[in-house]
Parts: sequence; structure tokens; C-alpha cells
Amino acid sequence: MPLIVMCGYPCSGKTQRAEELRVYFEENCDPSRKVHIVGDAALDVDRNTVYADSQKEKNVRASLKAEVERKVNKDDIVILDSLNYIKGYRYELFCLTKHARTPHCLVYCLTSDEVSSAWNSSRDAAEQYAQDIFDALVLRFEAPDSRNRWDSPLFTILKDDALPLEAISDALFKRKAPPANQSTQSQPLSSANFLYELDKITQDVLMAIFNAQKTSVPGDLITVPGATEKIELARNVNMAELRKFRRQFISYTKMHPTENTGQISNMFVQYLNKSLL
Repeated sequence: MPLIVMCGYPCSGKTQRAEELRVYFEENCDPSRKVHIVGDAALDVDRNTVYADSQKEKNVRASLKAEVERKVNKDDIVILDSLNYIKGYRYELFCLTKHARTPHCLVYCLTSDEVSSAWNSSRDAAEQYAQDIFDALVLRFEAPDSRNRWDSPLFTILKDDALPLEAISDALFKRKAPPANQSTQSQPLSSANFLYELDKITQDVLMAIFNAQKTSVPGDLITVPGATEKIELARNVNMAELRKFRRQFISYTKMHPTENTGQISNMFVQYLNKSLL
């Protein structure tokens, strides 16, 4: 049955909202229908260790996806309570639901980074994200867009909003399941993997620049992961400007994909060096 994908910054209220949804569906649906919450907590992972290591993070995402795939069936409701901040990963989940012929929706807990950071600081020390991990996850976050079929139907919830429970229920139970077709069976691996690699590599480049600027001075050459060329910064560049260039590069590269993902780092470095002149 339906999949509800939670999405948002770290400490944006996703787990609380997921619990509200669980209670609502358990009280208002057929008692024989189970509600499963799949999330980071169930895997008992150390978030600071996982999100500091791209391979460990990738493994966790794969484990969550596999657990969702095991639990999605004709009777139950599955809620995926995790960051789900990568567009390519949300696309993979969409393809999973298409293959299972079941509806899905996205619940986006929209908060500012300041609010989420304050909520993070208010947690017990053992449950907090380290500040550098928190900042990196906010920087990497790819906000959902309802124009993308994998992000639709989209319910954007502000911190003081009540969940539109009936509307979410209608989106799941009163819509026809999307039909499986050849494109969703043959495209996901290549399309999602390319999008993931593009997203991950450009994120790593930005983080390398972000960290290097803490100790470098204008004019220094900055080494970035996976690139033989170096970033030449004649001035300090703030993260808003870097994110703008990253969005532009991703938009262009998605229209002109390369089969050699190993060249993405160098391509992005060249793009930044030209853009920052």
C-alpha cells in the first residue's frame, strides 16, 4: 500500500510528524492494516559517523530503501522517516512505488536552518548532530519540487502548521496507483545513479571549498576530491554564491550528461574557475 516519504533538514520535525501520521492512520484505517515507520532510528546508526562518510551514508540509504521495498505490500502503509534530501534517491523511491503499483506522497517539513539548528542544540548531547555535520547536510539539501513527478503529491508543512491529515489520506487512497511501464523499469539505475553521482560529486567539491576557505587566503589553489585541476579563488566566496553556481552546473549537466562520471569533478572545477573570474 502507499508510501509516505518524509523530507527536511536535520531536526526539522520529521519524526514527530511521522508519529502523528502513524497515530492517525492506526485510528482511522482498517485495524488489519499495519503502519510501518522505517527510518534511521530503526537501523540504530550513529548519525555523525554515518553522515561524515559518504560510503556509509550510501549504505544506510540502500538499507532503508531495501526495508521499504520489503514492507510495501497491498495491505500496509509505510512511512520513510529519514532526511531523503537527494533528488536522485527520491526518484528511486518513486520508481519503487511505480513498480509496486502503489501511490506515494512526500511530506516536506520546511524549517529554516536557524530553527533546525536551535532544535538540534536543544536535544540531549547523544542525539545531536555535530555542527559541522549539520551544516554540511543543510548545504547538500535538495528541496523537493512539486513539478517533479517523484516529489508529487507534495505537502509542505511549516513548523506551526497542523498536518493536513485528510488531504494526505485522500492523496494516498483516492488516487489510482501509477502504472508500471517500460521506462520506469529500465531507466532508474542509469538515470538515478547519474543524478546521484552528479549531486554527490558537486557537493563534495563545495564542501572542499567551504572547508579550505577557513584556512586559506585569496590566491591559494584549492584541491578538491576527484579532480586533477584546482580551484583558483581570487576572493572569498560565500556559500550562497557557490550554491548558485552548483545549481547552474547541475542544470546544464543534466541536459548534457556525460558517460564518464569520473570527469564531473574536473568539469565542475573548470566551470567554477570561469564563473569566479
